[in-house]
Amino acid sequence: MYQIKNRIYPNFDKTQKSAICNYIRAICKQNTELSIEKILNKFIEDEKYYIELNASRFPFLSEVIDETDFINDTKDYIKECKKYYEYKEKQKPIIEAQKEFEKKKRKFLQEVKMSKEAPTKKQLYYYDRLCKKYNIEKKNTEALSKLDLRDEIERILNEHSDDYKIID
Repeated sequence: MYQIKNRIYPNFDKTQKSAICNYIRAICKQNTELSIEKILNKFIEDEKYYIELNASRFPFLSEVIDETDFINDTKDYIKECKKYYEYKEKQKPIIEAQKEFEKKKRKFLQEVKMSKEAPTKKQLYYYDRLCKKYNIEKKNTEALSKLDLRDEIERILNEHSDDYKIID
């Protein structure tokens, strides 16, 4: 896509080229189901309409909108945009799988880190309160890690979760 940007619209300055390319790319993203010709026609019709109203975002197009070079460049750029979005759509499952893998990796690394740290005061206090509330004998927490205590708290809560259920 970047190679075609350098080739198209040679008469426009950098800002004009960037603005029109961004606008066309947005149209392509919104209308992925349309053909290249339909997207091109939609763009040209919209721009002609706005030029007639003197409300165009791209007033510099009024002189070149009907030229074949402009139409061919626009068609080439739309074709590249469609290829880009089709490729991106095909890559979606792979990207989602990568994100899921990274999420699992972060969780694992967090647990490894927690297994080496001492429990926090809040955790110890919460564990103490849970043991008192449910009349459970407390374990020696000096040898436990942050992870072990978290798992122990989770186990207690799961065992006594029936206490919190609403019975109809």
